[in-house]
Amino acid sequence: MARSRTGRKVMSEINMVPFIDIMMVLLVAFMVSAPMLTQGLQVDLPKTTSQLIPLEEDIEALIISVKADGEYFIDLGAEREAAKGLDVIAEKVGKVLSASPRTQVLIKGDRKVAYGSVIELMAGLQSAGVENVGLITDPAELDRQEN
Repeated sequence: MARSRTGRKVMSEINMVPFIDIMMVLLVAFMVSAPMLTQGLQVDLPKTTSQLIPLEEDIEALIISVKADGEYFIDLGAEREAAKGLDVIAEKVGKVLSASPRTQVLIKGDRKVAYGSVIELMAGLQSAGVENVGLITDPAELDRQEN
């Protein structure tokens, strides 16, 4: 019994359609889930009429929040925890800056926090090697500006 050959050739191409379908599904899944990954601490920011400072897109920002009761939080992406004090904040910021020196440090202070708490935080950041610190505020409403 001899096998007969048919006129079919071996297909040596890879079918890319299933790969493209999977990539499109992953793209949609990441687009939907990305805004949900942004975590933050609820802080009642002071309202100002100052100009927005544009941040460079390729520079990461490290946000340190100060709640109304003076408790400090540091946002390290997935890790966000209550710090035990300024020394812990300074140590963590120092580690981040040693790994990535171009990181922008921003302070997000509640409007009811004592002025001294923010100044102590800024002094601790300066001792950790931070040269420039940004302060995050909310834009003021238009009706307040007119009065």
